Amino acid sequence: MTAFDRCRDELFSHILRCEVVGAQAEHQRDWFDDTMEYMAERYPSLTEKELAQIRNLGERYVQPVIQHNPEVGTRA
Repeated sequence: MTAFDRCRDELFSHILRCEVVGAQAEHQRDWFDDTMEYMAERYPSLTEKELAQIRNLGERYVQPVIQHNPEVGTRA
């Protein structure tokens, strides 16, 4: 497992423990700013680009699910 993989997995774990999903956008942004600063210190071998990719994955992870199919019994 690479440092990238460990950092990504740790970020997802922090997201779940800190209940970031469903928080207001401003709070999520502040949380990600602080957490990614911590991750950069914890994983110094990662580049800025890799840390940005991990943050992007985390930000996508906390977004609400988009339903594409209408519910059964309703008309579109």
